[in-house]
Amino acid sequence: MKSIAAVLSAAFAATTIFSIPAQAQDAPLRADQAAYRALYKEMVETDTSITTGSCTALAGKIEAHMLQNGFTAADITRFAVPDHPKEGGIVVVLPGTSKVLKPILLLGHLDVVVAKREDWTRDPYTMIEENGYFYGRGTSDMKPLDAIWVDMLERFAKQGYKGKRTLKMALTCGEETSWAFNGVKWLSENRPELISAEFALNEGGGGRSDGHGKVVQQSLHVGEKTVANYRIEATNIGGHSSIPIRDNAIYELGDALGKLRDFDFPLMLNDTTKAYFTRIGQSRDDEMGKAMLAIVANPADKAAEAVLNKDRSFHSMLRTTCVATMLDGGHANNALPQRAGALVNCRIFPGVAYEDVRKTLEAVIADPRMTVTKIDDRGPLAKAPPLTAQILDPAQKLVAKYYPGVPLVPTMSTGATDGIFLEAIGIPSYGPPGLYGDPDGNGAHGLNERAIVKAVYVGRDFLTELVTAYANQGAK
Repeated sequence: MKSIAAVLSAAFAATTIFSIPAQAQDAPLRADQAAYRALYKEMVETDTSITTGSCTALAGKIEAHMLQNGFTAADITRFAVPDHPKEGGIVVVLPGTSKVLKPILLLGHLDVVVAKREDWTRDPYTMIEENGYFYGRGTSDMKPLDAIWVDMLERFAKQGYKGKRTLKMALTCGEETSWAFNGVKWLSENRPELISAEFALNEGGGGRSDGHGKVVQQSLHVGEKTVANYRIEATNIGGHSSIPIRDNAIYELGDALGKLRDFDFPLMLNDTTKAYFTRIGQSRDDEMGKAMLAIVANPADKAAEAVLNKDRSFHSMLRTTCVATMLDGGHANNALPQRAGALVNCRIFPGVAYEDVRKTLEAVIADPRMTVTKIDDRGPLAKAPPLTAQILDPAQKLVAKYYPGVPLVPTMSTGATDGIFLEAIGIPSYGPPGLYGDPDGNGAHGLNERAIVKAVYVGRDFLTELVTAYANQGAK
């Protein structure tokens, strides 16, 4: 979109690296910040992993908070299904003043990846503040944002604040798995009116530090890939291992996976990735930066593509990717294998159909003895939401206020969020800037997960202003 690229380019002039002022970092907590910290701590210390925890329990605690802070039972909807009683969620509504403007949906997932105490340095379900970080499972993904949404609505209700637009909050379970009950999917299929909105703010955005306290980038998450799993399988009549033959299911599978390893799906660009590579390319005076600008100008530039492919993230952002992640084969140590298979995990570029990916895998393998079958997917095909001035402009202004000189970059996630279920029913989903993390990912999904203390408090103030700005857009 030329107009969006122009906005991004104009804002890039005189970019500097921003370090948060000492006063904002180190001043004693305000009373409202202390209340937020207590809420955040309670959420982290409530285990919501799929195996040992309960989202329903945390949803109950959130409901109690809401009822104590200006909301009534009529404003709150709890939901769960009988066969997944621990995977419930909550929807809360704060009415706006306009009768015609559509609501804004604040979305978050309560579930976390399971953590084992014996593997962690600290208790994963105790929030510990240490050396400028909050440690604990969910401190990064994504309970700081969940707590910001809850805290924000509570403060608005207590203050009697109402924007033009109604604000809705949906906190659900099931984002961290592809096989369990997913609350956003259930809401979109069973209670779409409860979450209907002009757009949603979700995870996926935020910024990045240099690893030493300086913020170097803020991101606006605009679109994502779709996740699907395929099975490649070879079969054979088998026989006795004492008389081997070349026609061996395991060898055939190995040959097929070698072809997949060496194959790249075709390069693709959309409005978000064009804006991303334009913005980042303008900030870099090196081979990679020049390649970014060249690929936007000419997607068929093979030399530029080769340079970008040297970076794993850029390589993935430019195409669908498929990679073997699991293997099985054979049935006895003294028998030729009758069957061998591999699970191939694919991250599909928006607009590409599941069947097209399956056919491509089939063509790459080019072996009629092999079968390629889609075995599951995470949800509907991803739809790239529009990158509009309505979404971009308020975020751009606040990045300039809170992080002077730091670029705001639209990004397409190579991972996955629950936004795909909203986009399937016509609700564009965006991940706002504001929070930020370290280049190493802060242990999300891994050991000793952590969040930068300064980032949490500054991000909370940023997001409160951003939601207020969005809520007051448009005529009454």
